[in-house]
Order: sequence, then C-alpha cells, then structure tokens
Amino acid sequence: MSVNYKRIFKAGILLILSISCALSSWISPAAALTKEQKLVSEAWRIVNRTYLDDTFNHQNWAAVRQKMLKQPLNDREAAFSAVQKMIATLEDPFTRFLRPEQYRSLQVNTSGELTGVGLQIALDVKTGVLEVVAPIAGSPADKSGIRPRDRITKINSTPTTEITLDEAAARMRGQIGSHVYLTIERVGEENREIDLVRDRIALNPVVTELRYSPQNVPIGYIRLTQFNANATTELAHAISSLETQGANAYILDLRNNPGGLLQSGIEIARLWLDKGTVVYTVNRQGIQGSFEAYGSPLTRDPLAVLVNQGSASASEILAGALQDNGRATLVGETTFGKGLIQSLFDLSEGAGIAVTVAKYETPNHRDINKLGIKPDRLVKSEPITREQIGTEADLQYQAAVEFLTSNLELAKAA
Repeated sequence: MSVNYKRIFKAGILLILSISCALSSWISPAAALTKEQKLVSEAWRIVNRTYLDDTFNHQNWAAVRQKMLKQPLNDREAAFSAVQKMIATLEDPFTRFLRPEQYRSLQVNTSGELTGVGLQIALDVKTGVLEVVAPIAGSPADKSGIRPRDRITKINSTPTTEITLDEAAARMRGQIGSHVYLTIERVGEENREIDLVRDRIALNPVVTELRYSPQNVPIGYIRLTQFNANATTELAHAISSLETQGANAYILDLRNNPGGLLQSGIEIARLWLDKGTVVYTVNRQGIQGSFEAYGSPLTRDPLAVLVNQGSASASEILAGALQDNGRATLVGETTFGKGLIQSLFDLSEGAGIAVTVAKYETPNHRDINKLGIKPDRLVKSEPITREQIGTEADLQYQAAVEFLTSNLELAKAA
C-alpha cells in the first residue's frame, strides 16, 4: 500500500498552525491585561487554588472573575475595590483583601506591643455587626467593662455595618492618649457609648501563682491571656517553678483568651501530653495533616482548664486536645467557636489577601468552627472584675478548685 507523504506533511503543517492559532488566541487576552486587571486575576487565582470551600459560596467563581474584569479599572484604587467586592461574594469574614497599610499592620510581630484599645474582634456573618471575641487583660477595653460577645455597632459614630473588619481594627488603633468612642450593644441592656483612651498594650501572656484550697491542697494557678511568640517558654517556666514549689494540681485559665499563633497552641499542648494527637487540619481535599505530642510532659498532676465564650482559636485547639486525650477536665462555658485557618498571600502593589485555607478538628474529629468546645462541667458565671478573677467571687475558678480537691481526696482514699 502506497503512502502519500506529501499529504501527511501538509496535514501536519495545518494541524500545527491550528494549534498555534488556538494558543495565540488563548494567550493574547492575558498578555493584554492591564496591571489593574492582573491584580484582580492574581487575587482570583489564589482563592481559586487555596480556598477551603470548593463551591466558592455556591457560585460560579470563574464568572465572578469575568464580571470584575469587565468593570472600569482605571487606577489602583479601582482594582483594590474590585478585589474587595470579589472576595465579599464568598461571605467569609476571615477571607479578606488587605490594602498595603492593612497588610503591614497584620504582619506586625505578635510578641510586640500594640497601641490601641485592646480588643480582639470578629464579624457576625448574619448581621454584619462587629462582635467582641475578648478584651486583652489590663487594656482600656478590659478596664471599661467590655465583655466577650458584646457587639460594637458604631465606632466614632460610623456604623460598623458600613466598614470591613480590618477598617474597624484600624479605626480603633491610634496614638497613645487619643480617644475613640464605641457604641456597645449587649443582650438585655440598653446600648451605651464608651469613651476609650488608647494606650500601649503590653502582651504579657502568663500570670502564675501557687494557691491553696480550703483543704490546704497546693494548686498551681496559670492564666494564659494570649498565644504569642513567648507563651510556650513562659508557660514552661511557670510549670517548672510551680513544680518546685510543691504544686499537686493545676488550673489552666484560658478564659477570654482569643488565641494567637497556632504553633504556640500546639507546643503548649505538648507540655501537658506525653502522646496523642493535638489537632488535625482539614482542607478542601480532606485531612491535610496532624500534629502529635511526643516526649515527657512537664507534669502529670491533675489539671482543670477554665474556658468561656471568650476562649477562641488556639485556646479551643488546646482545650480540645487536653479534653479528647483525657488529660484535663474542662470547666466553665462553651467556647467561642473559631476553628478556621487563614494563610496570608502577597499581592502586587504592596497589598495582601487573607484566605481561609483549612479548618481545625480536635483529636476526636470534632469540628470547632461555630460550635466551640463544650466543657465537661458547665458552670455559668456572673460578670466579675479583673481583680475578682481567681477569688471567691469567681464561680468557675471555685468549681475547678472543688473538682481537683475532691479528686485528690478520692485518690488518697483509694
């Protein structure tokens, strides 16, 4: 059978030309993008590749990109606005566009000092109102009586429904001695405006003291206010010191601790555990990884952990790890329920984007987000001042002391 090589050669040339034309038509639009359009596409690709919800809030994510690119994008601000609108369609308060000044602020080292009012905040997705996660101990917000779950409806007369989470945080920061006015909404009470004077917020994360129960049992009390870069070292020193002083049991107080560094929460869990899973991370493909405990704990003495509605994020990871591994008894109220992981990504023009890329699960595969961690012993507490924490007026603390004391007495009897 003869072969017409000339015909095959021509067909091959036509095929190559067809492919070249197709590639050219596919590549040319991207090459023609302006720098403003490239910024929008850059943000879109990051979300498309990493976002936890692969339905993108049940919408056609590619169509969202096309809609934004069709808008007039004549300058940097227009591009920033388009990215912000695109991200807003996800309806995820933790996935957000960060303008250059916001991005720089978010990258500040968590072990440093802050200048502001000392509030950890989150956005209520349903209402769009800012919600207090927890005030930082000793801060102007803490001293004013602001509590977890309070809602901030206005900042200096601007409704918080009209600004983003980062804009709200920026408005509360400022020079030491300057004033900011917050309108606070609390269930069962009338709205009130609070005048806060900004100050330097020192983040000293560990408060510790050897105390004695009414039965004269030495109990090491450790209050952890934030999971910053120094928390693990400081807490390890606290445990070692209390062991030397003769502590027979421990109370770890995580109330109103809004979290911080994930790695800090994992390392602190390892101070109490000799083995077992600390936490799982789950992305949109399923289990992404786990963090395990290993080595000898600093103490094996009985442990009670105090939690409340202001215990969030890394606090919930630590509490869940200790609870699921049978290492501690949780006393107090159900925690905040913030179990999502965000990663920061650089964008051009000095901007950035925070994207929810995964969620946490406890060692027993409990989902933390929006559910929180339920305590083993539910103890509601009336509002108390900072000076009343760990005193007779502190019902949750007293319940933990009673639990530890009775358990030690039972152990002696056995």
